[in-house]
Amino acid sequence: MDTDLVLVIGVVLGVLAVPALVAAFADGRPPRSAAILVMVAAALIVLAIHNRPAGYRFDELPDAFVRVIGRYLN
Repeated sequence: MDTDLVLVIGVVLGVLAVPALVAAFADGRPPRSAAILVMVAAALIVLAIHNRPAGYRFDELPDAFVRVIGRYLN
Protein backbone atom coordinates (compact mmCIF):
# COMPACT_ATOMS: atom_id res chain seq x y z
CA MET A 1 0.00 0.00 0.00
CA ASP A 2 1.15 3.51 -0.73
CA THR A 3 2.58 5.36 2.27
CA ASP A 4 0.83 8.59 1.27
CA LEU A 5 -2.53 6.82 1.31
CA VAL A 6 -1.83 5.23 4.70
CA LEU A 7 -0.80 8.61 6.12
CA VAL A 8 -3.89 10.37 4.78
CA ILE A 9 -6.22 7.67 6.11
CA GLY A 10 -4.52 7.88 9.51
CA VAL A 11 -4.84 11.67 9.66
CA VAL A 12 -8.49 11.58 8.59
CA LEU A 13 -9.30 8.94 11.22
CA GLY A 14 -7.46 11.02 13.82
CA VAL A 15 -9.50 14.09 12.94
CA LEU A 16 -12.72 12.07 13.08
CA ALA A 17 -11.78 10.83 16.55
CA VAL A 18 -11.84 14.33 18.06
CA PRO A 19 -15.63 14.84 17.88
CA ALA A 20 -16.17 11.30 19.14
CA LEU A 21 -13.93 12.01 22.14
CA VAL A 22 -15.69 15.30 22.90
CA ALA A 23 -19.13 13.70 22.61
CA ALA A 24 -18.17 10.84 24.90
CA PHE A 25 -16.82 13.18 27.56
CA ALA A 26 -19.84 15.49 27.25
CA ASP A 27 -22.23 12.57 27.77
CA GLY A 28 -20.23 11.28 30.72
CA ARG A 29 -19.49 7.90 29.17
CA PRO A 30 -16.13 6.26 28.60
CA PRO A 31 -14.67 7.01 25.15
CA ARG A 32 -14.01 3.40 24.14
CA SER A 33 -14.71 3.65 20.42
CA ALA A 34 -12.97 7.00 20.16
CA ALA A 35 -9.91 5.61 21.93
CA ILE A 36 -9.78 2.68 19.51
CA LEU A 37 -10.09 5.12 16.61
CA VAL A 38 -7.19 7.18 17.99
CA MET A 39 -5.04 4.07 18.35
CA VAL A 40 -5.77 2.92 14.80
CA ALA A 41 -5.03 6.40 13.46
CA ALA A 42 -1.76 6.57 15.37
CA ALA A 43 -0.75 3.11 14.15
CA LEU A 44 -1.42 4.07 10.53
CA ILE A 45 0.55 7.31 10.84
CA VAL A 46 3.50 5.52 12.46
CA LEU A 47 3.35 2.82 9.78
CA ALA A 48 3.45 5.42 7.01
CA ILE A 49 6.35 7.30 8.58
CA HIS A 50 8.26 4.09 9.23
CA ASN A 51 7.80 2.66 5.71
CA ARG A 52 8.83 5.83 3.85
CA PRO A 53 12.64 5.99 3.65
CA ALA A 54 12.85 9.77 4.11
CA GLY A 55 9.95 9.98 6.55
CA TYR A 56 7.44 12.84 6.56
CA ARG A 57 7.66 16.43 7.70
CA PHE A 58 4.68 18.57 8.68
CA ASP A 59 5.07 20.74 5.60
CA GLU A 60 4.75 17.65 3.37
CA LEU A 61 1.32 16.74 4.75
CA PRO A 62 -0.71 18.96 2.35
CA ASP A 63 1.30 17.59 -0.58
CA ALA A 64 0.48 14.03 0.48
CA PHE A 65 -3.23 14.91 0.59
CA VAL A 66 -3.07 16.47 -2.87
CA ARG A 67 -1.21 13.47 -4.30
CA VAL A 68 -3.73 11.00 -2.88
CA ILE A 69 -6.77 13.01 -3.94
CA GLY A 70 -5.29 13.68 -7.37
CA ARG A 71 -4.47 10.02 -7.87
CA TYR A 72 -8.08 8.96 -7.25
CA LEU A 73 -9.74 11.81 -9.15
CA ASN A 74 -7.71 11.31 -12.32
